[in-house]
Parts: sequence; structure tokens; C-alpha cells
Amino acid sequence: MTTVSVIIATWNRSASLQRAVRSALAQSHSPLEVLVCGDGCTDDSREVIDAIGDSRVIWLPAERAGRPAVPRNRGIGRSSGEWLAFLDDDDVWLPEKLELQLREAYSSRCDAVCSDAWRVRPGAAPGAEALLGGKSTLLRFPDLLRENRVICSSMLVRREVVAAAAGFPEDERLRALEDYALWLRIADATDIAYLARPLLNYTDVPQGSIRKDSISEFEQRQLVMKSFLAWKGLAGGISTNSLRLLACLLREKVRHMLGK
Repeated sequence: MTTVSVIIATWNRSASLQRAVRSALAQSHSPLEVLVCGDGCTDDSREVIDAIGDSRVIWLPAERAGRPAVPRNRGIGRSSGEWLAFLDDDDVWLPEKLELQLREAYSSRCDAVCSDAWRVRPGAAPGAEALLGGKSTLLRFPDLLRENRVICSSMLVRREVVAAAAGFPEDERLRALEDYALWLRIADATDIAYLARPLLNYTDVPQGSIRKDSISEFEQRQLVMKSFLAWKGLAGGISTNSLRLLACLLREKVRHMLGK
């Protein structure tokens, strides 16, 4: 059977963490392991994990880093599955998520699959509002240049592809942008199949999320694009996608200077 390692980064969210872990364990395609990567947790997260009583759940604690890339990369380093699936500690997968994504991966011959999600807001029940919308399609590098259409908790990707991309960039300047930076690297190696069917409940509570509010959207995109170019230089020089990105950087810089 195809093996999947689930990676959950967490910090002091024991109540929602338990729901996230149980949703991973309840998959119709059973995961090989669920790696819960504590980022300096000071609450009862460890006790909650131990109480689940499933040998597939592995607790990986470390000191506080303050950005999700670090614990996620720790999980990647300890994982042994053929595929990696990322799950935020306040999101919940629907039972057939992994099964349907693996089926799509082999059908489309893509090494990465993501999906839409049900948006969950305070006081609202899941299943009323899709987060992204649109039709099932293949997301290619130019598509991701225009916008990030990958929900982190929906991503399923071959382990070897993540390894080749060097995991999530841990640069402090990319805090809360590290997932977008990784998706660009992945899209440089493989198309990403997007399933329009929502396969998880995505918790949308801005005040409880890590946001990059201190800089503008323009500055965020500039950081992500420059991160890709720096990585691509180390990974083997300028490519067609690098040239596309350079052109995009230049256009955005001009528009920003002109105030458009």
C-alpha cells in the first residue's frame, strides 16, 4: 500500500490539535504515521497526544522557533512515507481526503495534489462556503505566480519532491509565506493537481493565525519570488521558470513605482 506521512506543526492548541490528529487517523487510506511537531508547546498538547493511544502518532517536541517552517521541516526529516501530507493543527480532514488525492495523483501523473476546503468561521457550520472555488485543474508554475491557490492543509506531495525542493524555507522574513515559497519550488518540478471538491474544514480565524500583516502584499510577493530565485541558483542555475519570475518581478516593480 502507498504510504503517507502526516506532518502537523503545533503550538499550544491542544483542543483543536486532538481533532486534527483524529481526522488524520480516521482516513479511509490509513496513514503510515502522524508526526506531531511541537514548537515549544507549554500547554497539555503532549498529554493530549499520549491519550489518543495510537502507535502511529509520534510526538516530536523542540524549543520555540515561532514560525511553522521549522517544525514542519523537523517532521519532514523524521518522516518515512512515500508521500507527505501537511495538516494545520486547527484544521480537520474529511475521511476520504488521502484516498481521493492519491487516486488523482496516479490518474493525472502528478507528484503533488491539493484541494479546496470548507471555510469554517466562528458561529458558522462547515460545508456552507468553499474557500477557493473554481474547477478541478492542473496548477502550473505560471498559475502559482499569479496567486497562491494551495491550501497548506490540503497538500499531498511525494517525499522526494519535497526533499529536492529543500523543504520549507526557514528565513524569518518568510514567516507565514514559507508555504507559498515551497509550492513554487514544487511547481518547478511537477504540475500540482487541484481538486475542486473540498476535502477538509479550514478554520478561518484571523486573530488566531500567523499573518504577515507588517508588510504589503507587494512586498510579500517580492520576498517569495526572490526566495525562489535564490534557491534556483543553488539548485542548478537559471531556468525558464526563473526567467518568467524575473519578468514578473520587473513588471510588479514598475507597477508599484507608478502606483498602479
